[in-house]
Amino acid sequence: MKLEGKVAVITGAASGIGAATAKLFVEEGAKVVVGDIQDEVGERFAASLGDNAIYRHCNVAREDQVAALIQAAVDTWGRLDVLYNNAGFVGAQGPFETTSVDEYDLTMDVLLKSVFLGIKHASPIMKAQGSGSIISTASICGLVPDVGTHLYNVAKAGVIMMTKSAALELAEQNIRVNAICPGFIATQLAAGRALSDIDEEENNQRLEKVRDRMADSQPLQRMGDPLDIARMALFLASDDSAWMTGTAQVVDGGLTLGKPWRKQGKQVTQPGPIRMYKPAD
Repeated sequence: MKLEGKVAVITGAASGIGAATAKLFVEEGAKVVVGDIQDEVGERFAASLGDNAIYRHCNVAREDQVAALIQAAVDTWGRLDVLYNNAGFVGAQGPFETTSVDEYDLTMDVLLKSVFLGIKHASPIMKAQGSGSIISTASICGLVPDVGTHLYNVAKAGVIMMTKSAALELAEQNIRVNAICPGFIATQLAAGRALSDIDEEENNQRLEKVRDRMADSQPLQRMGDPLDIARMALFLASDDSAWMTGTAQVVDGGLTLGKPWRKQGKQVTQPGPIRMYKPAD
Protein backbone atom coordinates (compact mmCIF):
# COMPACT_ATOMS: atom_id res chain seq x y z
CA MET A 1 0.00 0.00 0.00
CA LYS A 2 2.66 2.48 -1.08
CA LEU A 3 0.08 5.10 -2.09
CA GLU A 4 -2.41 4.70 0.75
CA GLY A 5 -4.27 7.96 1.30
CA LYS A 6 -2.92 9.60 -1.85
CA VAL A 7 -4.96 11.04 -4.71
CA ALA A 8 -3.69 10.82 -8.29
CA VAL A 9 -4.68 12.20 -11.68
CA ILE A 10 -3.53 10.25 -14.75
CA THR A 11 -4.03 11.41 -18.33
CA GLY A 12 -4.34 8.94 -21.19
CA ALA A 13 -5.45 6.45 -18.57
CA ALA A 14 -8.16 4.51 -20.39
CA SER A 15 -5.69 2.14 -22.01
CA GLY A 16 -2.03 1.21 -22.38
CA ILE A 17 0.53 2.60 -19.93
CA GLY A 18 -2.03 4.90 -18.32
CA ALA A 19 -4.48 2.09 -17.60
CA ALA A 20 -1.76 -0.17 -16.18
CA THR A 21 -0.65 2.68 -13.94
CA ALA A 22 -4.17 3.53 -12.78
CA LYS A 23 -4.83 -0.10 -11.88
CA LEU A 24 -1.54 -0.41 -9.99
CA PHE A 25 -2.10 2.86 -8.15
CA VAL A 26 -5.54 1.74 -6.97
CA GLU A 27 -4.10 -1.60 -5.87
CA GLU A 28 -1.49 0.34 -3.88
CA GLY A 29 -4.15 2.35 -2.04
CA ALA A 30 -4.57 5.49 -4.18
CA LYS A 31 -7.71 7.18 -5.37
CA VAL A 32 -7.41 7.89 -9.09
CA VAL A 33 -8.99 10.23 -11.62
CA VAL A 34 -8.82 8.51 -15.01
CA GLY A 35 -8.54 11.11 -17.76
CA ASP A 36 -8.88 10.30 -21.47
CA ILE A 37 -10.79 11.08 -24.67
CA GLN A 38 -11.97 7.46 -25.09
CA ASP A 39 -15.16 7.95 -23.11
CA GLU A 40 -16.77 4.54 -23.47
CA VAL A 41 -13.53 2.68 -22.80
CA GLY A 42 -12.59 5.04 -19.98
CA GLU A 43 -15.94 4.84 -18.19
CA ARG A 44 -15.89 1.05 -18.32
CA PHE A 45 -12.30 0.86 -17.13
CA ALA A 46 -12.79 3.27 -14.21
CA ALA A 47 -15.88 1.33 -13.12
CA SER A 48 -13.83 -1.87 -13.09
CA LEU A 49 -11.46 -0.30 -10.54
CA GLY A 50 -14.25 0.25 -8.01
CA ASP A 51 -15.07 3.19 -5.78
CA ASN A 52 -11.51 4.51 -5.73
CA ALA A 53 -11.55 5.59 -9.39
CA ILE A 54 -13.60 8.00 -11.45
CA TYR A 55 -13.46 8.85 -15.15
CA ARG A 56 -13.41 12.33 -16.66
CA HIS A 57 -13.16 13.27 -20.32
CA CYS A 58 -9.99 15.25 -21.01
CA ASN A 59 -8.42 16.48 -24.22
CA VAL A 60 -4.97 17.36 -22.89
CA ALA A 61 -4.45 19.99 -25.60
CA ARG A 62 -7.26 22.05 -24.01
CA GLU A 63 -6.38 24.07 -20.94
CA ASP A 64 -9.92 24.20 -19.63
CA GLN A 65 -10.21 20.41 -19.76
CA VAL A 66 -6.84 19.82 -18.05
CA ALA A 67 -7.81 22.29 -15.32
CA ALA A 68 -11.19 20.58 -14.88
CA LEU A 69 -9.58 17.13 -14.68
CA ILE A 70 -7.26 18.23 -11.89
CA GLN A 71 -10.06 20.04 -10.10
CA ALA A 72 -12.12 16.83 -10.20
CA ALA A 73 -9.59 15.22 -7.86
CA VAL A 74 -9.87 18.08 -5.37
CA ASP A 75 -13.67 18.22 -5.61
CA THR A 76 -14.02 14.46 -5.13
CA TRP A 77 -11.29 13.64 -2.61
CA GLY A 78 -10.05 16.99 -1.31
CA ARG A 79 -6.44 16.91 -2.45
CA LEU A 80 -3.94 16.10 -5.21
CA ASP A 81 -0.80 14.15 -4.41
CA VAL A 82 0.22 12.80 -7.82
CA LEU A 83 -0.16 14.07 -11.36
CA TYR A 84 0.94 11.75 -14.13
CA ASN A 85 1.09 13.52 -17.51
CA ASN A 86 0.93 10.39 -19.63
CA ALA A 87 -1.38 11.06 -22.59
CA GLY A 88 0.25 11.05 -26.00
CA PHE A 89 0.37 9.79 -29.55
CA VAL A 90 2.95 9.50 -32.33
CA GLY A 91 1.90 12.71 -34.06
CA ALA A 92 3.22 14.00 -37.37
CA GLN A 93 5.51 11.66 -39.28
CA GLY A 94 7.68 12.03 -42.36
CA PRO A 95 10.17 14.62 -43.62
CA PHE A 96 10.17 18.21 -42.41
CA GLU A 97 9.27 19.44 -45.88
CA THR A 98 5.97 17.54 -45.97
CA THR A 99 4.89 18.36 -42.39
CA SER A 100 2.19 20.99 -42.20
CA VAL A 101 1.97 23.69 -39.57
CA ASP A 102 -1.36 22.22 -38.43
CA GLU A 103 0.33 18.83 -37.88
CA TYR A 104 3.12 20.57 -35.99
CA ASP A 105 0.69 22.43 -33.75
CA LEU A 106 -1.38 19.34 -32.92
CA THR A 107 1.69 17.20 -32.21
CA MET A 108 3.28 19.75 -29.91
CA ASP A 109 -0.03 20.52 -28.20
CA VAL A 110 -0.68 16.89 -27.26
CA LEU A 111 2.89 15.90 -26.42
CA LEU A 112 4.42 19.03 -24.87
CA LYS A 113 1.87 21.75 -24.15
CA SER A 114 -0.17 19.18 -22.23
CA VAL A 115 2.70 18.68 -19.79
CA PHE A 116 2.99 22.45 -19.30
CA LEU A 117 -0.76 22.64 -18.64
CA GLY A 118 -0.64 19.80 -16.14
CA ILE A 119 2.21 21.37 -14.20
CA LYS A 120 0.56 24.80 -14.35
CA HIS A 121 -2.70 23.64 -12.80
CA ALA A 122 -1.36 21.00 -10.40
CA SER A 123 1.42 23.05 -8.84
CA PRO A 124 -0.74 25.63 -6.97
CA ILE A 125 -2.69 22.82 -5.28
CA MET A 126 0.48 20.97 -4.36
CA LYS A 127 2.15 24.17 -3.12
CA ALA A 128 -0.76 24.78 -0.76
CA GLN A 129 -0.39 21.21 0.55
CA GLY A 130 3.39 21.46 0.81
CA SER A 131 3.92 18.24 -1.12
CA GLY A 132 3.32 16.42 -4.38
CA SER A 133 4.79 14.36 -7.17
CA ILE A 134 4.48 15.27 -10.84
CA ILE A 135 5.45 12.61 -13.37
CA SER A 136 5.48 12.89 -17.17
CA THR A 137 5.94 10.32 -19.90
CA ALA A 138 8.87 11.32 -22.07
CA SER A 139 10.62 8.73 -24.29
CA ILE A 140 14.00 7.35 -25.22
CA CYS A 141 13.30 9.28 -28.45
CA GLY A 142 13.87 12.41 -26.39
CA LEU A 143 17.41 11.14 -25.80
CA VAL A 144 18.21 9.39 -29.08
CA PRO A 145 16.32 10.53 -32.22
CA ASP A 146 14.23 7.98 -34.06
CA VAL A 147 13.85 8.02 -37.84
CA GLY A 148 10.77 9.73 -39.28
CA THR A 149 9.28 11.13 -36.08
CA HIS A 150 11.01 14.50 -35.89
CA LEU A 151 8.36 16.31 -33.87
CA TYR A 152 7.87 13.40 -31.48
CA ASN A 153 11.62 13.45 -30.80
CA VAL A 154 11.63 17.20 -30.23
CA ALA A 155 8.53 17.16 -28.03
CA LYS A 156 9.83 14.36 -25.83
CA ALA A 157 13.18 16.10 -25.44
CA GLY A 158 11.13 19.14 -24.41
CA VAL A 159 9.29 17.07 -21.79
CA ILE A 160 12.64 16.10 -20.26
CA MET A 161 13.83 19.70 -20.09
CA MET A 162 10.47 20.95 -18.82
CA THR A 163 10.70 18.32 -16.09
CA LYS A 164 14.11 19.57 -15.02
CA SER A 165 13.08 23.22 -15.12
CA ALA A 166 9.87 22.63 -13.15
CA ALA A 167 11.75 20.49 -10.64
CA LEU A 168 14.10 23.37 -9.93
CA GLU A 169 11.23 25.79 -9.34
CA LEU A 170 9.07 23.50 -7.21
CA ALA A 171 11.68 21.71 -5.09
CA GLU A 172 11.49 24.25 -2.27
CA GLN A 173 7.76 23.54 -1.92
CA ASN A 174 8.52 19.81 -1.50
CA ILE A 175 7.10 19.02 -4.95
CA ARG A 176 9.08 16.48 -6.94
CA VAL A 177 9.01 16.47 -10.75
CA ASN A 178 10.35 13.50 -12.71
CA ALA A 179 9.99 11.96 -16.16
CA ILE A 180 9.94 8.40 -17.47
CA CYS A 181 11.59 7.53 -20.79
CA PRO A 182 10.03 4.28 -22.04
CA GLY A 183 11.46 2.19 -24.82
CA PHE A 184 9.16 0.18 -27.08
CA ILE A 185 6.10 -0.82 -25.07
CA ALA A 186 3.45 -3.33 -26.14
CA THR A 187 0.33 -1.15 -26.32
CA GLN A 188 -2.42 -0.77 -28.90
CA LEU A 189 -0.53 2.23 -30.31
CA ALA A 190 2.41 -0.08 -30.97
CA ALA A 191 -0.03 -2.29 -32.86
CA GLY A 192 -0.84 0.66 -35.08
CA ARG A 193 -4.47 1.30 -34.16
CA ALA A 194 -6.55 3.08 -31.54
CA LEU A 195 -8.24 0.72 -29.11
CA SER A 196 -11.70 1.74 -30.29
CA ASP A 197 -10.87 0.88 -33.92
CA ILE A 198 -10.39 -2.87 -33.51
CA ASP A 199 -11.61 -5.71 -31.35
CA GLU A 200 -9.53 -7.15 -28.54
CA GLU A 201 -8.62 -10.34 -30.40
CA GLU A 202 -7.24 -8.49 -33.41
CA ASN A 203 -5.38 -6.10 -31.14
CA ASN A 204 -3.74 -9.01 -29.30
CA GLN A 205 -2.74 -10.64 -32.59
CA ARG A 206 -1.12 -7.43 -33.79
CA LEU A 207 0.68 -6.99 -30.50
CA GLU A 208 2.09 -10.51 -30.61
CA LYS A 209 3.58 -9.80 -34.04
CA VAL A 210 5.13 -6.59 -32.75
CA ARG A 211 6.46 -8.39 -29.67
CA ASP A 212 8.10 -11.08 -31.80
CA ARG A 213 9.64 -8.50 -34.11
CA MET A 214 11.01 -6.30 -31.35
CA ALA A 215 12.23 -8.95 -28.90
CA ASP A 216 15.41 -9.80 -30.76
CA SER A 217 16.51 -6.16 -30.98
CA GLN A 218 16.52 -5.73 -27.19
CA PRO A 219 19.47 -6.62 -24.93
CA LEU A 220 16.79 -7.88 -22.52
CA GLN A 221 15.03 -10.11 -25.02
CA ARG A 222 11.43 -8.96 -24.76
CA MET A 223 9.38 -5.94 -25.60
CA GLY A 224 8.31 -3.79 -22.68
CA ASP A 225 4.89 -4.16 -21.05
CA PRO A 226 2.77 -1.27 -19.77
CA LEU A 227 3.30 -2.64 -16.27
CA ASP A 228 7.05 -2.06 -16.60
CA ILE A 229 6.35 1.66 -16.89
CA ALA A 230 3.58 1.60 -14.31
CA ARG A 231 6.01 0.22 -11.74
CA MET A 232 8.40 3.10 -12.38
CA ALA A 233 5.50 5.55 -12.06
CA LEU A 234 4.60 3.92 -8.74
CA PHE A 235 8.15 4.36 -7.52
CA LEU A 236 8.20 8.04 -8.52
CA ALA A 237 4.74 8.64 -7.02
CA SER A 238 5.58 6.99 -3.71
CA ASP A 239 7.78 8.02 -0.81
CA ASP A 240 10.36 5.50 -2.03
CA SER A 241 11.67 8.26 -4.33
CA ALA A 242 11.39 11.04 -1.74
CA TRP A 243 14.88 12.40 -2.50
CA MET A 244 14.60 12.33 -6.29
CA THR A 245 13.59 15.22 -8.53
CA GLY A 246 14.46 16.46 -12.01
CA THR A 247 15.33 13.00 -13.31
CA ALA A 248 14.51 11.21 -16.56
CA GLN A 249 14.27 7.51 -15.75
CA VAL A 250 15.08 5.26 -18.74
CA VAL A 251 13.02 2.05 -18.83
CA ASP A 252 13.85 0.47 -22.18
CA GLY A 253 15.15 -3.09 -21.77
CA GLY A 254 18.63 -1.81 -22.58
CA LEU A 255 17.68 -0.61 -26.07
CA THR A 256 19.66 2.63 -25.85
CA LEU A 257 22.82 0.72 -24.93
CA GLY A 258 23.30 -0.25 -28.57
CA LYS A 259 23.46 -3.52 -30.46
CA PRO A 260 22.79 -6.56 -28.23
CA TRP A 261 25.92 -8.44 -27.19
CA ARG A 262 24.69 -11.59 -28.94
CA LYS A 263 24.75 -9.66 -32.24
CA GLN A 264 28.17 -8.08 -31.86
CA GLY A 265 30.01 -10.74 -33.87
CA LYS A 266 32.13 -13.75 -33.01
CA GLN A 267 35.29 -11.71 -32.54
CA VAL A 268 33.57 -9.90 -29.66
CA THR A 269 31.25 -12.48 -28.14
CA GLN A 270 33.32 -15.68 -28.44
CA PRO A 271 36.23 -16.36 -26.08
CA GLY A 272 39.61 -16.31 -27.72
CA PRO A 273 43.29 -16.68 -26.76
CA ILE A 274 44.48 -14.44 -23.95
CA ARG A 275 47.11 -11.97 -25.07
CA MET A 276 48.97 -10.14 -22.37
CA TYR A 277 51.46 -7.34 -22.72
CA LYS A 278 54.91 -8.52 -21.70
CA PRO A 279 57.51 -5.82 -21.16
CA ALA A 280 60.89 -6.27 -22.77
CA ASP A 281 63.69 -7.56 -20.54
